[in-house]
Amino acid sequence: MESIILLITLLLILLSSLYLILYTKKQPNVGFKTYPFIGTLPQFVANRYRFLDWTTEVLASTPTHTSTFFRPGKRHGDVITAYPPNVEHILKTRFENYPKGDHSISLLHDFLGTGIFNADNHLWRLQRKTASFEFNKRSLKNFVLDDVRFEIITRLVPFLKQASGSDRVFDLQDILERFAFDNVCKLAFDYDPGCLAGHGSGESEFMRAFEEAATLSAGRFLYALPFLWKIKKMFNVGSEKRLRESIKTVHDFADKIIRTKLDEMSRENSNNNLNYQDILSRFISSTEEISVLKHEFNFLRDVVISFILAGRDTTSSGLSWFFWLLSNNPDVLKKIRSEVGEVRARVGKKVGDTYDFDDLKEMNYLHAALSETLRLYPPVSMDARSCLEDDVFPDGTEVKKDWFVIYNTYAMGRMESIWGKDCFVFQPERWIDENGLYKPENPFRYPVFHAGPRICLGKEMAYLQMKSIVACVVEQFDVDVVGKEKCPEYLLSVTLRMKNGLFARVKGRNYDGMR
Repeated sequence: MESIILLITLLLILLSSLYLILYTKKQPNVGFKTYPFIGTLPQFVANRYRFLDWTTEVLASTPTHTSTFFRPGKRHGDVITAYPPNVEHILKTRFENYPKGDHSISLLHDFLGTGIFNADNHLWRLQRKTASFEFNKRSLKNFVLDDVRFEIITRLVPFLKQASGSDRVFDLQDILERFAFDNVCKLAFDYDPGCLAGHGSGESEFMRAFEEAATLSAGRFLYALPFLWKIKKMFNVGSEKRLRESIKTVHDFADKIIRTKLDEMSRENSNNNLNYQDILSRFISSTEEISVLKHEFNFLRDVVISFILAGRDTTSSGLSWFFWLLSNNPDVLKKIRSEVGEVRARVGKKVGDTYDFDDLKEMNYLHAALSETLRLYPPVSMDARSCLEDDVFPDGTEVKKDWFVIYNTYAMGRMESIWGKDCFVFQPERWIDENGLYKPENPFRYPVFHAGPRICLGKEMAYLQMKSIVACVVEQFDVDVVGKEKCPEYLLSVTLRMKNGLFARVKGRNYDGMR
Protein backbone atom coordinates (compact mmCIF):
# COMPACT_ATOMS: atom_id res chain seq x y z
CA MET A 1 0.00 0.00 0.00
CA GLU A 2 2.77 2.44 0.91
CA SER A 3 4.54 1.79 -2.42
CA ILE A 4 1.31 2.66 -4.28
CA ILE A 5 1.02 5.94 -2.33
CA LEU A 6 4.66 6.74 -3.10
CA LEU A 7 4.09 5.98 -6.79
CA ILE A 8 1.08 8.31 -6.91
CA THR A 9 3.08 11.07 -5.22
CA LEU A 10 6.00 10.69 -7.65
CA LEU A 11 3.62 10.73 -10.60
CA LEU A 12 2.00 13.94 -9.42
CA ILE A 13 5.42 15.54 -8.91
CA LEU A 14 6.48 14.46 -12.42
CA LEU A 15 3.30 15.91 -13.95
CA SER A 16 3.81 19.11 -11.99
CA SER A 17 7.38 19.43 -13.28
CA LEU A 18 6.27 18.89 -16.88
CA TYR A 19 3.58 21.52 -16.41
CA LEU A 20 6.17 24.01 -15.19
CA ILE A 21 8.46 23.38 -18.15
CA LEU A 22 5.70 23.66 -20.76
CA TYR A 23 3.31 26.28 -19.46
CA THR A 24 4.71 28.56 -16.75
CA LYS A 25 6.43 31.89 -17.07
CA LYS A 26 9.31 33.07 -14.98
CA GLN A 27 8.19 34.90 -11.85
CA PRO A 28 10.08 37.48 -9.79
CA ASN A 29 12.04 36.09 -6.87
CA VAL A 30 9.78 37.59 -4.17
CA GLY A 31 7.73 35.34 -1.89
CA PHE A 32 6.65 31.80 -2.67
CA LYS A 33 6.29 30.99 -6.36
CA THR A 34 2.74 29.86 -7.01
CA TYR A 35 1.56 28.14 -10.19
CA PRO A 36 -1.96 27.34 -11.46
CA PHE A 37 -3.45 24.09 -10.10
CA ILE A 38 -0.25 22.91 -8.40
CA GLY A 39 0.39 25.91 -6.19
CA THR A 40 3.80 25.90 -4.50
CA LEU A 41 4.18 22.12 -4.74
CA PRO A 42 7.52 21.94 -6.67
CA GLN A 43 9.31 24.32 -4.29
CA PHE A 44 7.73 22.71 -1.26
CA VAL A 45 8.79 19.19 -2.28
CA ALA A 46 12.34 20.35 -2.98
CA ASN A 47 12.67 22.16 0.35
CA ARG A 48 10.36 20.52 2.88
CA TYR A 49 13.23 18.84 4.76
CA ARG A 50 14.95 22.22 5.12
CA PHE A 51 11.63 23.94 5.65
CA LEU A 52 12.84 26.40 8.28
CA ASP A 53 15.80 27.68 6.26
CA TRP A 54 13.80 27.72 3.02
CA THR A 55 10.95 29.76 4.51
CA THR A 56 13.47 32.08 6.20
CA GLU A 57 15.10 32.79 2.84
CA VAL A 58 11.74 33.39 1.16
CA LEU A 59 10.35 35.62 3.91
CA ALA A 60 13.55 37.67 3.99
CA SER A 61 13.00 38.51 0.31
CA THR A 62 9.59 40.10 0.93
CA PRO A 63 9.01 43.68 2.17
CA THR A 64 7.09 42.60 5.30
CA HIS A 65 8.45 39.06 5.66
CA THR A 66 5.05 37.59 4.85
CA SER A 67 3.96 35.35 2.00
CA THR A 68 1.16 32.97 0.99
CA PHE A 69 1.51 29.52 -0.50
CA PHE A 70 -0.84 26.81 -1.68
CA ARG A 71 -0.58 23.05 -2.01
CA PRO A 72 -2.88 20.84 -4.09
CA GLY A 73 -5.25 18.77 -2.00
CA LYS A 74 -5.85 21.61 0.45
CA ARG A 75 -9.05 23.62 0.50
CA HIS A 76 -7.31 26.77 1.68
CA GLY A 77 -4.04 28.65 1.60
CA ASP A 78 -1.24 29.04 4.12
CA VAL A 79 0.10 32.41 5.22
CA ILE A 80 3.55 32.42 6.80
CA THR A 81 4.83 35.54 8.51
CA ALA A 82 7.90 36.77 10.39
CA TYR A 83 6.64 40.35 10.70
CA PRO A 84 6.18 41.50 14.34
CA PRO A 85 3.02 43.63 13.75
CA ASN A 86 1.37 40.62 12.06
CA VAL A 87 2.41 38.37 14.94
CA GLU A 88 0.90 40.79 17.46
CA HIS A 89 -2.28 40.88 15.37
CA ILE A 90 -2.54 37.07 15.48
CA LEU A 91 -1.58 36.52 19.11
CA LYS A 92 -3.17 39.54 20.78
CA THR A 93 -5.17 42.07 18.73
CA ARG A 94 -7.41 39.49 17.00
CA PHE A 95 -6.68 36.59 19.35
CA GLU A 96 -10.23 35.23 19.22
CA ASN A 97 -10.10 35.10 15.41
CA TYR A 98 -6.99 32.90 15.41
CA PRO A 99 -7.53 29.74 17.51
CA LYS A 100 -5.58 26.54 16.99
CA GLY A 101 -8.47 25.40 14.83
CA ASP A 102 -9.78 21.99 13.84
CA HIS A 103 -7.20 21.46 11.08
CA SER A 104 -4.14 22.00 13.28
CA ILE A 105 -5.68 20.12 16.21
CA SER A 106 -6.48 17.10 14.02
CA LEU A 107 -2.86 16.76 12.89
CA LEU A 108 -1.58 16.44 16.46
CA HIS A 109 -4.64 14.91 18.09
CA ASP A 110 -3.41 11.30 18.10
CA PHE A 111 -0.32 12.40 20.04
CA LEU A 112 -1.45 15.37 22.16
CA GLY A 113 -5.20 14.77 22.28
CA THR A 114 -6.93 17.72 23.94
CA GLY A 115 -3.93 18.76 26.04
CA ILE A 116 -3.25 22.43 26.66
CA PHE A 117 -1.10 22.86 23.52
CA ASN A 118 -3.74 21.30 21.29
CA ALA A 119 -6.95 22.77 22.69
CA ASP A 120 -9.13 25.83 22.21
CA ASN A 121 -11.88 27.64 24.08
CA HIS A 122 -13.17 26.01 27.31
CA LEU A 123 -10.66 23.16 27.43
CA TRP A 124 -7.71 25.49 26.93
CA ARG A 125 -8.93 28.01 29.48
CA LEU A 126 -9.60 25.32 32.09
CA GLN A 127 -6.16 23.78 31.71
CA ARG A 128 -4.40 27.12 31.80
CA LYS A 129 -6.27 28.17 34.93
CA THR A 130 -5.51 24.89 36.70
CA ALA A 131 -1.83 24.88 35.71
CA SER A 132 -1.30 28.51 36.69
CA PHE A 133 -1.48 27.62 40.40
CA GLU A 134 1.92 25.92 40.09
CA PHE A 135 3.68 28.77 38.33
CA ASN A 136 3.97 31.27 41.15
CA LYS A 137 7.09 32.50 42.88
CA ARG A 138 6.86 30.03 45.75
CA SER A 139 6.63 27.10 43.35
CA LEU A 140 9.59 28.43 41.37
CA LYS A 141 11.74 28.64 44.48
CA ASN A 142 10.77 25.15 45.56
CA PHE A 143 11.46 23.83 42.07
CA VAL A 144 14.97 25.27 41.97
CA LEU A 145 15.85 24.55 45.58
CA ASP A 146 14.52 21.00 45.66
CA ASP A 147 13.99 19.22 42.35
CA VAL A 148 16.70 20.80 40.20
CA ARG A 149 19.25 20.77 43.01
CA PHE A 150 18.58 17.09 43.70
CA GLU A 151 18.93 16.15 40.05
CA ILE A 152 22.15 18.16 39.61
CA ILE A 153 23.90 16.96 42.77
CA THR A 154 22.86 13.31 42.80
CA ARG A 155 22.64 12.51 39.08
CA LEU A 156 24.00 15.04 36.58
CA VAL A 157 27.31 15.93 38.23
CA PRO A 158 28.13 12.30 39.20
CA PHE A 159 27.47 11.25 35.60
CA LEU A 160 29.72 14.00 34.23
CA LYS A 161 32.49 13.15 36.73
CA GLN A 162 32.35 9.51 35.69
CA ALA A 163 32.42 10.46 31.99
CA SER A 164 35.31 12.82 32.66
CA GLY A 165 37.35 10.13 34.33
CA SER A 166 36.89 7.65 31.48
CA ASP A 167 37.27 10.16 28.60
CA ARG A 168 33.91 8.88 27.40
CA VAL A 169 32.06 10.34 24.40
CA PHE A 170 28.34 10.61 25.12
CA ASP A 171 25.21 12.22 23.71
CA LEU A 172 24.78 15.42 25.72
CA GLN A 173 21.36 16.07 24.20
CA ASP A 174 20.15 12.71 25.51
CA ILE A 175 21.51 13.46 29.00
CA LEU A 176 19.80 16.85 29.06
CA GLU A 177 16.52 15.28 27.94
CA ARG A 178 16.74 12.69 30.71
CA PHE A 179 17.47 15.42 33.25
CA ALA A 180 14.49 17.49 32.08
CA PHE A 181 12.24 14.43 31.97
CA ASP A 182 12.97 13.56 35.60
CA ASN A 183 12.38 17.16 36.64
CA VAL A 184 9.07 17.70 34.89
CA CYS A 185 7.73 14.38 36.23
CA LYS A 186 8.62 15.34 39.78
CA LEU A 187 7.22 18.85 39.49
CA ALA A 188 4.06 18.09 37.51
CA PHE A 189 3.17 14.61 38.80
CA ASP A 190 5.20 14.15 41.99
CA TYR A 191 6.69 11.08 40.30
CA ASP A 192 10.40 10.33 39.99
CA PRO A 193 11.17 8.11 36.97
CA GLY A 194 14.92 8.16 37.69
CA CYS A 195 15.65 8.28 33.97
CA LEU A 196 19.02 10.03 34.26
CA ALA A 197 20.01 7.60 37.00
CA GLY A 198 19.19 4.67 34.69
CA HIS A 199 16.79 2.98 37.10
CA GLY A 200 15.01 0.97 34.42
CA SER A 201 14.52 0.27 30.73
CA GLY A 202 10.85 1.31 30.73
CA GLU A 203 11.68 5.01 30.91
CA SER A 204 14.21 4.74 28.07
CA GLU A 205 11.65 2.94 25.91
CA PHE A 206 9.14 5.68 26.70
CA MET A 207 11.60 8.41 25.70
CA ARG A 208 12.35 6.70 22.38
CA ALA A 209 8.64 6.31 21.67
CA PHE A 210 7.93 9.90 22.75
CA GLU A 211 10.56 11.28 20.37
CA GLU A 212 9.29 9.19 17.48
CA ALA A 213 5.66 10.13 18.15
CA ALA A 214 6.55 13.84 18.24
CA THR A 215 8.58 13.65 15.03
CA LEU A 216 6.03 11.61 13.06
CA SER A 217 3.13 13.77 14.26
CA ALA A 218 4.93 16.94 13.18
CA GLY A 219 5.72 15.23 9.86
CA ARG A 220 2.02 15.33 8.99
CA PHE A 221 2.39 19.08 8.41
CA LEU A 222 5.00 18.41 5.70
CA TYR A 223 3.15 16.06 3.36
CA ALA A 224 3.30 17.22 -0.28
CA LEU A 225 -0.34 16.14 -0.57
CA PRO A 226 -1.93 16.72 2.86
CA PHE A 227 -4.50 13.91 2.59
CA LEU A 228 -1.90 11.16 2.17
CA TRP A 229 -1.25 10.73 5.90
CA LYS A 230 -4.96 9.99 6.39
CA ILE A 231 -4.80 7.24 3.77
CA LYS A 232 -1.74 5.72 5.44
CA LYS A 233 -3.49 5.91 8.81
CA MET A 234 -6.59 4.22 7.39
CA PHE A 235 -4.55 1.27 6.14
CA ASN A 236 -2.11 1.39 9.11
CA VAL A 237 1.05 1.40 6.97
CA GLY A 238 4.45 3.08 6.99
CA SER A 239 4.98 6.08 9.25
CA GLU A 240 1.38 6.00 10.50
CA LYS A 241 1.85 2.42 11.69
CA ARG A 242 5.02 3.41 13.55
CA LEU A 243 3.21 6.43 14.98
CA ARG A 244 0.39 4.28 16.33
CA GLU A 245 2.87 1.91 17.97
CA SER A 246 4.85 4.77 19.53
CA ILE A 247 1.73 6.48 20.84
CA LYS A 248 0.63 3.24 22.49
CA THR A 249 3.93 3.12 24.41
CA VAL A 250 3.54 6.77 25.40
CA HIS A 251 -0.06 6.18 26.54
CA ASP A 252 0.90 3.14 28.59
CA PHE A 253 3.54 5.13 30.46
CA ALA A 254 1.18 8.08 31.04
CA ASP A 255 -1.53 5.69 32.27
CA LYS A 256 0.91 4.25 34.81
CA ILE A 257 1.61 7.73 36.20
CA ILE A 258 -2.11 8.50 36.43
CA ARG A 259 -3.00 5.22 38.16
CA THR A 260 -0.18 5.71 40.64
CA LYS A 261 -1.45 9.18 41.43
CA LEU A 262 -5.08 8.03 41.74
CA ASP A 263 -4.07 5.28 44.17
CA GLU A 264 -2.04 7.75 46.20
CA MET A 265 -4.87 10.28 46.34
CA SER A 266 -7.32 7.56 47.33
CA ARG A 267 -5.12 6.61 50.29
CA GLU A 268 -4.72 10.25 51.31
CA ASN A 269 -8.48 10.81 51.09
CA SER A 270 -9.11 7.88 53.40
CA ASN A 271 -6.63 9.35 55.90
CA ASN A 272 -8.00 12.89 55.52
CA ASN A 273 -4.52 13.98 54.49
CA LEU A 274 -5.24 16.22 51.51
CA ASN A 275 -2.28 18.31 50.34
CA TYR A 276 -2.27 18.40 46.56
CA GLN A 277 0.68 20.46 45.31
CA ASP A 278 1.51 18.90 41.95
CA ILE A 279 -0.22 19.76 38.68
CA LEU A 280 -1.69 16.31 38.04
CA SER A 281 -3.39 16.25 41.45
CA ARG A 282 -4.94 19.62 40.73
CA PHE A 283 -6.31 18.36 37.41
CA ILE A 284 -7.72 15.22 39.00
CA SER A 285 -9.43 17.38 41.61
CA SER A 286 -10.88 19.62 38.90
CA THR A 287 -12.32 16.93 36.61
CA GLU A 288 -15.79 17.53 38.04
CA GLU A 289 -15.68 20.89 36.27
CA ILE A 290 -15.04 19.22 32.91
CA SER A 291 -18.65 18.47 32.14
CA VAL A 292 -18.03 18.34 28.39
CA LEU A 293 -15.66 15.39 28.75
CA LYS A 294 -16.97 11.84 28.68
CA HIS A 295 -13.62 10.18 29.39
CA GLU A 296 -11.75 11.97 32.18
CA PHE A 297 -8.95 9.39 32.14
CA ASN A 298 -8.15 10.21 28.51
CA PHE A 299 -8.14 13.88 29.39
CA LEU A 300 -5.67 13.29 32.24
CA ARG A 301 -3.48 11.32 29.85
CA ASP A 302 -3.43 14.31 27.49
CA VAL A 303 -2.45 16.54 30.41
CA VAL A 304 0.47 14.26 31.32
CA ILE A 305 1.77 14.07 27.73
CA SER A 306 1.48 17.83 27.21
CA PHE A 307 3.43 18.67 30.35
CA ILE A 308 6.15 16.15 29.53
CA LEU A 309 6.47 17.80 26.12
CA ALA A 310 6.61 21.26 27.68
CA GLY A 311 9.06 20.39 30.44
CA ARG A 312 11.33 17.87 28.74
CA ASP A 313 11.68 18.85 25.10
CA THR A 314 11.83 22.63 25.27
CA THR A 315 14.53 23.18 27.92
CA SER A 316 16.67 20.27 26.71
CA SER A 317 16.48 21.58 23.14
CA GLY A 318 17.53 25.07 24.22
CA LEU A 319 20.42 23.76 26.33
CA SER A 320 21.69 21.44 23.58
CA TRP A 321 22.01 24.34 21.14
CA PHE A 322 23.46 26.49 23.93
CA PHE A 323 26.34 24.09 24.67
CA TRP A 324 27.11 23.78 20.97
CA LEU A 325 27.22 27.58 20.58
CA LEU A 326 29.29 27.89 23.75
CA SER A 327 31.85 25.43 22.39
CA ASN A 328 32.41 27.78 19.44
CA ASN A 329 32.44 31.00 21.48
CA PRO A 330 35.09 30.71 24.22
CA ASP A 331 34.85 34.44 24.94
CA VAL A 332 31.19 34.00 25.94
CA LEU A 333 32.09 30.99 28.09
CA LYS A 334 34.77 33.06 29.86
CA LYS A 335 32.28 35.84 30.65
CA ILE A 336 29.70 33.37 31.97
CA ARG A 337 32.27 31.73 34.23
CA SER A 338 33.38 35.13 35.48
CA GLU A 339 29.82 36.16 36.31
CA VAL A 340 29.00 32.88 38.03
CA GLY A 341 32.24 33.14 40.02
CA GLU A 342 31.39 36.68 41.14
CA VAL A 343 27.94 35.62 42.33
CA ARG A 344 29.41 32.58 44.10
CA ALA A 345 32.01 34.70 45.91
CA ARG A 346 29.42 37.30 46.90
CA VAL A 347 27.08 34.75 48.50
CA GLY A 348 29.88 32.69 50.05
CA LYS A 349 29.39 29.44 48.14
CA LYS A 350 32.01 26.90 47.04
CA VAL A 351 32.49 25.44 43.57
CA GLY A 352 30.09 22.54 43.29
CA ASP A 353 27.38 24.19 45.37
CA THR A 354 24.07 24.84 43.66
CA TYR A 355 22.50 28.27 43.42
CA ASP A 356 19.20 29.46 44.82
CA PHE A 357 16.48 31.61 43.31
CA ASP A 358 18.04 34.99 44.17
CA ASP A 359 21.56 33.90 43.11
CA LEU A 360 20.32 32.90 39.66
CA LYS A 361 18.45 36.19 39.28
CA GLU A 362 21.79 38.03 39.50
CA MET A 363 23.26 36.13 36.52
CA ASN A 364 22.32 38.66 33.83
CA TYR A 365 24.92 37.72 31.24
CA LEU A 366 24.05 34.02 31.50
CA HIS A 367 20.39 34.95 31.04
CA ALA A 368 21.39 36.97 27.96
CA ALA A 369 23.40 34.09 26.48
CA LEU A 370 20.46 31.72 26.89
CA SER A 371 18.09 34.26 25.31
CA GLU A 372 20.46 34.67 22.38
CA THR A 373 20.53 30.90 21.93
CA LEU A 374 16.74 30.75 21.90
CA ARG A 375 16.64 33.58 19.37
CA LEU A 376 18.68 31.54 16.89
CA TYR A 377 17.33 28.10 17.82
CA PRO A 378 13.84 28.49 19.34
CA PRO A 379 12.60 25.15 20.73
CA VAL A 380 9.17 25.76 19.15
CA SER A 381 10.34 27.03 15.77
CA MET A 382 6.89 27.73 14.29
CA ASP A 383 3.34 27.92 15.54
CA ALA A 384 0.13 27.58 13.55
CA ARG A 385 -3.34 29.06 13.89
CA SER A 386 -6.55 28.94 11.85
CA CYS A 387 -8.47 32.00 10.68
CA LEU A 388 -12.14 31.99 11.74
CA GLU A 389 -13.31 34.92 9.60
CA ASP A 390 -11.82 36.88 6.70
CA ASP A 391 -9.20 39.33 7.96
CA VAL A 392 -6.44 41.70 6.85
CA PHE A 393 -3.02 41.79 8.52
CA PRO A 394 -1.42 45.15 9.47
CA ASP A 395 0.87 44.85 6.41
CA GLY A 396 -2.14 44.49 4.09
CA THR A 397 -1.99 40.71 3.59
CA GLU A 398 -5.48 39.29 3.09
CA VAL A 399 -6.34 36.19 5.10
CA LYS A 400 -9.43 34.18 4.22
CA LYS A 401 -11.67 32.12 6.46
CA ASP A 402 -10.25 28.65 7.26
CA TRP A 403 -6.77 29.60 6.05
CA PHE A 404 -3.81 28.25 7.96
CA VAL A 405 -1.69 31.04 9.54
CA ILE A 406 1.87 30.35 10.71
CA TYR A 407 4.27 32.68 12.50
CA ASN A 408 7.84 31.55 11.97
CA THR A 409 9.85 32.18 15.15
CA TYR A 410 12.99 30.63 13.64
CA ALA A 411 12.86 33.07 10.72
CA MET A 412 12.18 36.04 13.00
CA GLY A 413 15.45 35.41 14.82
CA ARG A 414 17.26 35.74 11.49
CA MET A 415 15.66 38.90 10.12
CA GLU A 416 17.98 41.87 9.62
CA SER A 417 15.04 44.26 9.98
CA ILE A 418 14.47 42.99 13.54
CA TRP A 419 17.97 42.26 14.85
CA GLY A 420 20.32 44.21 12.58
CA LYS A 421 23.01 43.17 10.12
CA ASP A 422 24.61 40.85 12.68
CA CYS A 423 21.38 38.84 13.07
CA PHE A 424 23.19 35.55 12.32
CA VAL A 425 25.89 36.24 14.93
CA PHE A 426 25.70 34.75 18.43
CA GLN A 427 26.03 37.91 20.53
CA PRO A 428 24.64 37.87 24.09
CA GLU A 429 25.62 41.53 24.53
CA ARG A 430 22.58 42.59 22.50
CA TRP A 431 20.49 41.65 25.57
CA ILE A 432 22.50 43.74 28.07
CA ASP A 433 21.75 47.41 28.81
CA GLU A 434 24.18 50.22 29.71
CA ASN A 435 23.95 49.23 33.40
CA GLY A 436 24.95 45.64 32.74
CA LEU A 437 21.43 44.36 33.38
CA TYR A 438 19.39 42.03 31.21
CA LYS A 439 16.91 43.86 28.97
CA PRO A 440 13.91 41.84 27.79
CA GLU A 441 12.64 42.06 24.22
CA ASN A 442 9.14 42.77 22.95
CA PRO A 443 7.48 39.31 22.87
CA PHE A 444 6.00 39.99 19.41
CA ARG A 445 9.53 40.49 18.04
CA TYR A 446 10.76 37.53 20.08
CA PRO A 447 7.84 35.06 20.40
CA VAL A 448 10.04 32.21 21.64
CA PHE A 449 7.68 31.75 24.59
CA HIS A 450 4.68 32.79 22.47
CA ALA A 451 2.87 36.00 23.41
CA GLY A 452 -0.55 37.35 24.24
CA PRO A 453 -3.10 35.26 26.19
CA ARG A 454 -1.29 32.00 25.36
CA ILE A 455 2.15 33.15 26.51
CA CYS A 456 4.09 30.32 28.14
CA LEU A 457 3.36 29.92 31.86
CA GLY A 458 6.68 28.17 32.43
CA LYS A 459 8.95 30.84 30.93
CA GLU A 460 10.62 31.88 34.19
CA MET A 461 10.84 28.29 35.36
CA ALA A 462 12.58 27.29 32.12
CA TYR A 463 15.20 30.04 32.54
CA LEU A 464 15.82 29.06 36.16
CA GLN A 465 16.28 25.41 35.27
CA MET A 466 18.64 26.20 32.39
CA LYS A 467 20.66 28.70 34.44
CA SER A 468 20.95 26.23 37.34
CA ILE A 469 22.38 23.56 35.05
CA VAL A 470 24.77 25.86 33.17
CA ALA A 471 26.10 27.59 36.29
CA CYS A 472 27.03 24.27 37.91
CA VAL A 473 28.38 22.60 34.77
CA VAL A 474 30.63 25.39 33.41
CA GLU A 475 32.38 25.90 36.75
CA GLN A 476 33.21 22.23 37.19
CA PHE A 477 33.72 20.96 33.65
CA ASP A 478 35.06 21.78 30.21
CA VAL A 479 32.62 20.51 27.58
CA ASP A 480 34.30 19.51 24.32
CA VAL A 481 31.73 19.02 21.56
CA VAL A 482 32.81 16.52 18.91
CA GLY A 483 32.81 18.12 15.44
CA LYS A 484 31.81 21.48 16.88
CA GLU A 485 32.93 23.34 13.76
CA LYS A 486 29.91 22.02 11.84
CA CYS A 487 26.42 23.18 12.77
CA PRO A 488 24.29 20.18 13.81
CA GLU A 489 21.35 19.31 11.59
CA TYR A 490 17.98 20.02 13.11
CA LEU A 491 15.13 17.57 13.24
CA LEU A 492 11.74 18.87 12.15
CA SER A 493 9.71 17.72 15.11
CA VAL A 494 7.31 19.35 17.54
CA THR A 495 10.44 20.92 19.05
CA LEU A 496 13.77 21.82 17.42
CA ARG A 497 15.95 18.87 18.38
CA MET A 498 19.37 18.03 16.96
CA LYS A 499 18.94 15.29 14.38
CA ASN A 500 21.81 13.06 15.45
CA GLY A 501 22.34 14.22 19.00
CA LEU A 502 25.19 16.31 20.45
CA PHE A 503 28.21 14.14 21.15
CA ALA A 504 30.78 15.49 23.57
CA ARG A 505 33.51 14.76 26.09
CA VAL A 506 33.86 16.48 29.43
CA LYS A 507 36.95 17.18 31.49
CA GLY A 508 37.02 18.24 35.13
CA ARG A 509 38.40 21.73 35.74
CA ASN A 510 41.15 22.80 38.11
CA TYR A 511 39.52 24.65 41.02
CA ASP A 512 42.71 26.21 42.44
CA GLY A 513 41.97 29.72 43.58
CA MET A 514 38.26 29.34 42.96
CA ARG A 515 37.09 28.45 46.46
